[in-house]
Amino acid sequence: MVIDSKYKKYEEIVKARSVKLSSDKKFIEHFLLGHEFLMEQIRGGKPVYGVTTGYGSSGKNYLTYDDAQTLQKNLYRFHGCGVGENLSYDTARYAVFIRLVSLSKGHSGISFELLKRLEMLLEKDMIPIIPSQGSVGASGDLTPLSYIAAVIAGEREVYYKGEERTSKEVHNELGIEPYVFKPKEALALMNGTAIMSAIAITSLKKFEILLDSMESFVAGMYEVLLSDDTPLSEFVHDESKPFSGQIEVAKNIRKKIQGSSLTHGRDDRYDKFFNDNELNIQDTYSIRCAPQVLGVVRDNLEISKNWVEQEINSVNDNPLIDGKNKKLYTSGNFYGGYIAHAMDTLKISMANVADLLDKEFALLVDDKFNRGIGENLKIATQNYYHGFKAMQITLSSLSADIIKNTTAASIHSRPTESLNQDKVSMGTTAALDFKKMNKVLEDMLSIAFIGLAQAIDIRGAEKVSPALLQCFETLRQEVSPLIEDRRMDVDIKKVKKMLNKGLFA
Repeated sequence: MVIDSKYKKYEEIVKARSVKLSSDKKFIEHFLLGHEFLMEQIRGGKPVYGVTTGYGSSGKNYLTYDDAQTLQKNLYRFHGCGVGENLSYDTARYAVFIRLVSLSKGHSGISFELLKRLEMLLEKDMIPIIPSQGSVGASGDLTPLSYIAAVIAGEREVYYKGEERTSKEVHNELGIEPYVFKPKEALALMNGTAIMSAIAITSLKKFEILLDSMESFVAGMYEVLLSDDTPLSEFVHDESKPFSGQIEVAKNIRKKIQGSSLTHGRDDRYDKFFNDNELNIQDTYSIRCAPQVLGVVRDNLEISKNWVEQEINSVNDNPLIDGKNKKLYTSGNFYGGYIAHAMDTLKISMANVADLLDKEFALLVDDKFNRGIGENLKIATQNYYHGFKAMQITLSSLSADIIKNTTAASIHSRPTESLNQDKVSMGTTAALDFKKMNKVLEDMLSIAFIGLAQAIDIRGAEKVSPALLQCFETLRQEVSPLIEDRRMDVDIKKVKKMLNKGLFA
């Protein structure tokens, strides 16, 4: 868990995350229109999918009104078959909040009492423990969302006060009666995209930090490789190829290298650092084209953030209820296609970041290309020392781990549930893939920044930009230079923590 189990700290965190539903009379009246219309329909004997019928291919099985509550209870119970690693506390909390946002639109036919129960989970910080696997992304995240429904009913387990407890114990401790679902309410909770969206949010936040950090690394490479900064010029991007992501990346790198005495312009004297015959008039693509490579990633990230935000603020269960105009709509908003495509696109984007990082680090350690830094970033030159030789191998192997996982999950739709769910989004799978790949990129960047710091030691810290010096000094507080051969895995973990805190972003 990410929260401190000490009670005082716990209470401060809960208070800071306070969530309150509006008590405005107009909001509540509008919200209840859908619930009241739905109750009229089923009391009048009209069949309503998932309320007075079975689910999916069992929609032809009709039920009485008296059976409707039992149907809702059985829905979350028979979906209690999630597997895999549990979602983190933060991700599970996001899922509860996202479901609250969606259902609060008033198009799902639920009671205001159920909405208040979701608010209560957030206010009391009773966060369901949710297995990560078991969803094909349509009809929504049925199985993982069943764990939210079950907790509201006083079943299964929760994160509470920094511990894992049974929902029943916490209900008893707080004197709260478990909730009994009214017709459609368990279905409304479960028939949505909150799990894939919650995983996407936490992964997007992390990837944005890593992308910012990657720009810092690229800027550092411009410096330690004595590169020509002409490819970063405004004329190249703002005036000649004005894609917003590309412009932003070039601007960020330009800003980071300000004050460096190591970079040079195209018209500077080439013998500033080395003899003319050692200088190719242009740097390699991995340096020169970095704004173009990362610019596409930036634009894809912004598109994906917009899609995820739109999904979170949508109504995505079935059927939808228009209480004002007294209409009921059978539909498919539970299909998580936008999350699936956003995550699949970012998987490809991340692979391009990883590939770029692999290529740049190869330049850094190779004395044929690193312009005097030397073989494998060695400070001690004795032949029995090896410098960053193995670190490069590890980094390169990690890039392969990322690249091999770029196959789109959305094209692997699996027909399920007696061919009722014959085309599904696989959005949750795509989000989980992206989440896993983030962790690998963290390791790659950790190795890369340790290598960059070693290059700064060799070049001289007094020559680098203020931005790079700050990164260097931050890292050197935890990781010492590599002189004699030693294990580096502990250092990688230390730098990974720094990355997670955004210290290089």
